[in-house]
Amino acid sequence: MAKKAKSQTISISNRKARFEYEILEVFTAGLKLQGTEIKSLRGGNANLAEAYCYVKGGEVWVTGMYIAEYSYGSYLNHEPKRLRKLLLNKKEIKSIDSALQDVGITIVPLKLYINAKGWAKIEIALARGKKLHDKRHDLKQKDDQRQMDRALKDYK
Repeated sequence: MAKKAKSQTISISNRKARFEYEILEVFTAGLKLQGTEIKSLRGGNANLAEAYCYVKGGEVWVTGMYIAEYSYGSYLNHEPKRLRKLLLNKKEIKSIDSALQDVGITIVPLKLYINAKGWAKIEIALARGKKLHDKRHDLKQKDDQRQMDRALKDYK
């Protein structure tokens, strides 16, 4: 008898990133993790709020990403905020590195998830920081949309 796959999906998103930054281009990358990190991640114990990425030596690294220590781990447990290498193609790394030469462009992690094969993936984006008036405009649009949805709901 074959084992059934778990239908549980783990998805940790950085909601603040879309508010703080204008997203220009999105990439999906694999993560190089230790054994206790993937076990903790499957439990949903991660946070992307303070994370950011950079290119160094032809490789892309993510720092500030928090993955909690595995509760059943021993002395081999991982460090929660260690540097983690992102797995991307050389072509993607070159395009990211060339885009970073422009002023004001940064790499922001958007979403951390486990795909159907059980591998940890992270969505990163080339982004430009928003100005205060852009943020106000987004909040106004969101509020207007909410009011229209309420009016449609009351109309029905």
